[in-house]
Amino acid sequence: LPAWASSPVLTPPTALRLAPADAAPAIDGRLDDDAWQRAPVYERFAQYMPADKQPAHWRTTVQVVVTADALVFGIRAWDPEPGRIRAPLARRDQVKADQDYVAVFIDPVGHRRTAQYVRVNPAGAIEDGLYAAEEAAEDTAPDFDVEAAATTLADGYSIELRWPLAALRFAHADGAPWRVMVARNIPREERTLNVSAPALTKDALSFIAELQPLEGLGDLVEQVRERSFIAFRPELTLRSTRDSDETGTRRSRKASLGAEFKWRPRADWVLDATLNPDFSQVELDAPQLAGNTRFALSVPEKRPFFLESSDVVGPTQADESGENRSLAAFYTRAITDPDWGLRATWRGAGAEATALSLHDAGGGQVLRAGAFATRSGLQPAGSQASFARGRMQLGSLGVAGLVSKRDFGNGLGTQVAGSDGVWRAGESDQWRGHLLLSTTTLGLDADGEVQRVARQRGHRAWLGWRHMDADWFANVNIEEVSPRFANDNGFVSQSGVRRASAFGYLRLGAQELAGVGLHDTEAQLTLQETRALADPLLGVAGGQVVERRFQPGFWFAAARNTGVWGHVGLDQHRARSGGPLHPTRTLLMGFDSNPNELLSFLSAEVEWGRRLDVDADRVGLGLQGQLEAKLRAPLPGGLWLEFEQRFGLGWVDAPDGRRAFTDRSAQSLVVLHLG
Repeated sequence: LPAWASSPVLTPPTALRLAPADAAPAIDGRLDDDAWQRAPVYERFAQYMPADKQPAHWRTTVQVVVTADALVFGIRAWDPEPGRIRAPLARRDQVKADQDYVAVFIDPVGHRRTAQYVRVNPAGAIEDGLYAAEEAAEDTAPDFDVEAAATTLADGYSIELRWPLAALRFAHADGAPWRVMVARNIPREERTLNVSAPALTKDALSFIAELQPLEGLGDLVEQVRERSFIAFRPELTLRSTRDSDETGTRRSRKASLGAEFKWRPRADWVLDATLNPDFSQVELDAPQLAGNTRFALSVPEKRPFFLESSDVVGPTQADESGENRSLAAFYTRAITDPDWGLRATWRGAGAEATALSLHDAGGGQVLRAGAFATRSGLQPAGSQASFARGRMQLGSLGVAGLVSKRDFGNGLGTQVAGSDGVWRAGESDQWRGHLLLSTTTLGLDADGEVQRVARQRGHRAWLGWRHMDADWFANVNIEEVSPRFANDNGFVSQSGVRRASAFGYLRLGAQELAGVGLHDTEAQLTLQETRALADPLLGVAGGQVVERRFQPGFWFAAARNTGVWGHVGLDQHRARSGGPLHPTRTLLMGFDSNPNELLSFLSAEVEWGRRLDVDADRVGLGLQGQLEAKLRAPLPGGLWLEFEQRFGLGWVDAPDGRRAFTDRSAQSLVVLHLG
């Protein structure tokens, strides 16, 4: 820790507990209530980006007030150029790096494995979610019942954030101290991110590695842990549908009544129930190019019933390798159209558990994977999906066990049992892995029709190592998925393979390129080899190379929060068993940036070269690219216009020079904010 951050002795943030007769702050963003005049002020912020290990150059103060039912944060952000503050109105969960914002991370369990967070920009827009240390990633899907307000001032802005105790998940007894951290984002030519935890550096395995204890709470946990909270939300959806074809036009109307129920009988228990939920109201999935893909693609979960304490189910986000291997154990999007569902979640000081059961009307897909492709069939109607997972923390070792069952009736079903774990081997190293065992009587025939088969057994084993220090990073994984491994409550896109993969980079620090200053630069390398296991049922011979990757590359960061990356792909692919191993040679380039307040985000990635045409089992000259742009503009009368556009394009040429196939995707979103 640098001397400026360690001397004098750093006092952690301290809260002021209000007496029952004291007035709670009004949530208006002004910080002019009597409570703020008495609450301790914390202002020891450090810079995390663009360069860490130095004091913050923008003053920020934090105060915390504890009322009878909430934590209230008062944050003051000074700015020498207040006219440049970026404060657009934005949808929930769209407060990103292109905007000024403050963020509060809170870990009421105190182990710094998971933190709930809320971001608030100077217009009062909110983003919230969970940050998981194991994957070092954010999940914006969970939403918390928080209240925030912001006020723009002549020399900056101020924010008040009310976080109800009912929205926090903590142990009933013997819990560790609650931990917090506040971050402030300042988007200018050079994006700056300051944090209230001076010990946090980029060398840490996760962004929440140095959360500080929140002092001044006293016996708060003992006083509120027995409180019960109930929420009930009825739903009424009216839907009108029109279908047109050559035979004419057909119209239909449907009314759907449902409800969501949540009961927290005490601090460590949450019980959820859902009846006929209308999950069509969640945000649309981002389009993906799938025309030249052999394997099924996963999509993120956004439905409220599944998001309660989603970290207890297992990791929710992909790691640096782009994989989320926990989806093999439980993938909530495999549950298509629930009629009803029940769930119970418990958190203790050193353990946690969740169990759920739903009746699914069906209509989705059943996946049966192989080494070279994913087969799919129509999911039988009327199934029961059940899942349970418990996790115990033993010092630096976390061990979990899980069971999963899907019963389709008529003797069709799948069961999975297994264990997963994570071990923090010091400040720089983390080991993770799992072992899953499956049995199933559901199979697919040659036409993709569901059929009952003799009981089939399979396994999936994985071990991963992650290292990060000031000089280099590595993510190494080895895994084996047997040919008959299946999980109809999970996501299994490839089986019958053994794979070794590694992704790493060497930190080269700040550099200069053609007169342009680069904040960070990295030399990167991706290695992977996947080989098939013998699978007599599908006629696959063991030992065949399915895929081999050798991809040297680079990444650097520059002004306006710009990241640029690229790699040369010296890869090999086999499209089908017994087929040739095709060499592919491609060049990939990409960038993302926050150019200005109007064009708030721009990202593009293009891979060009000799690519595999999966269906034709040959290589041709081709391209695959994606473009995403976000525009935000103020309108008269305090209105804001938000426009997002996504494009995707892919093709591979045939030997005669004509296009063998073309794959396109597009999605447009327009939002008018009324204030």
